[in-house]
Amino acid sequence: MRAVAAGSVGNLVEWYEFGVYGFLATVLADRFFTPAGGGAPEALVRTYAAFALAFFFRPLGAALFGALGDRVGRRPVLIGVIALMTASTALIGMLPTYATAGAAAPWLLTVLRVFQGLSAGGEFGGAVALMTESAPPGRRGLYGAWQSFTVALGLLAGAGVATATVTLLTPAQLDDWGWRLPFLLALPLGLVALWLRVGLEDTPRPGDGLTGGPPDGAGALTRVPDALPGGPPGDAGAVARVVLTAAGRVLGWSAAGYTFLVVLPSYLQVALHADVRQALLATVPADVGFAAAILPAGLLSDRVGRRPVMLTGALLVAALAVPLFHLLQDDGTSAPMKAAATAAAGAVVGLMAGPGPALLAEMFPARVRWTGLGLAYSLSNAVFSGCAGLVITEVVRRTGNPDVPAYYAAAACAASALVLARGAGTERHAPGGPRAEGPGDERREDQRPGDGTCTEREV
Repeated sequence: MRAVAAGSVGNLVEWYEFGVYGFLATVLADRFFTPAGGGAPEALVRTYAAFALAFFFRPLGAALFGALGDRVGRRPVLIGVIALMTASTALIGMLPTYATAGAAAPWLLTVLRVFQGLSAGGEFGGAVALMTESAPPGRRGLYGAWQSFTVALGLLAGAGVATATVTLLTPAQLDDWGWRLPFLLALPLGLVALWLRVGLEDTPRPGDGLTGGPPDGAGALTRVPDALPGGPPGDAGAVARVVLTAAGRVLGWSAAGYTFLVVLPSYLQVALHADVRQALLATVPADVGFAAAILPAGLLSDRVGRRPVMLTGALLVAALAVPLFHLLQDDGTSAPMKAAATAAAGAVVGLMAGPGPALLAEMFPARVRWTGLGLAYSLSNAVFSGCAGLVITEVVRRTGNPDVPAYYAAAACAASALVLARGAGTERHAPGGPRAEGPGDERREDQRPGDGTCTEREV
């Protein structure tokens, strides 16, 4: 379990910080992106532009740290990643604002966001590889779900700290120095993560495979050679095709997660004119619902398969996003009803986030697992998560249509559902061997040098 703790605590720190940035976006817009005469909506767009930029450096971080992690091992690279992430986050809390540093202030913030993007891109692939490679047979979905669960804990922590900050401090104190506190808090959190990872034993060197999985006929796992489908070992084209398919499978998770869990506070403030405290409190039920669904979804995926569970979540978001936002916009809807609706929205995102890490890990052999799954996740997040706040805020500002976030999440989940349902032929059957008969009848083979990974067999 130390591998689970060491692998997931970095995600908690990462998503705590990303959550804080999103929750305090309106405050940061005023501190860093609003020169004299600037408008609040334009400043918020610039704030989300810096937010999006960090996401576009995530694929670079996934490729850089993934190549190192796949070559030298998980532990040493994960230590470096968490150190970079912690330092970048804490330094945001020490930056001079626009009033002090002028035009240099937003550039300094953007540079630190770039470093955060690089470290975050490396963090996900390494943490998921570590946890899934440490999982006992038949529990990879549950172990991988801990990555997503600590994402939820990070968002909850970010929402809680941001809410406490804006509630306990006066507006003048918040604008003067209070906004710095949530970022500085990342420093002790990062030190705990470093301590856990320094004492961690590394997982087996790349080339060792994963074993075990859910029953055949329901997304089962089997052994495959060390080549990805569509090409021999070392075929960059085959890697690229699997990365793109994997990104398509998780794009709904990326887009809906950010829409409901990170962008929602600023949307409520700008589009529905809620104050910052009300907006933050409104997102807590969504985070709670998200967290509550993740581990059960990961466990369920160990029995029925990854894609059926994720497909259910994607279809539910596509069908319910617009009615949910209409409910939030209705002044006649009671506060408990709105809280229940946002909690349900978070829960259906959790259906995708629970099995997602294991699904990605199972699509790549160990020799490229960190790189491959990190790139797939980072590309999906760069396009559909990092741009969510920027696109939604700008389109709402230009059109005045308050349903834009719902359309965004629903369209992304519909596209993801198509990729999940189709399967896209990225999995490959092991040569020979009987099909498993039912739950618990897992087919396993001895690990052999040069073997790759277990992958999800077509349903």
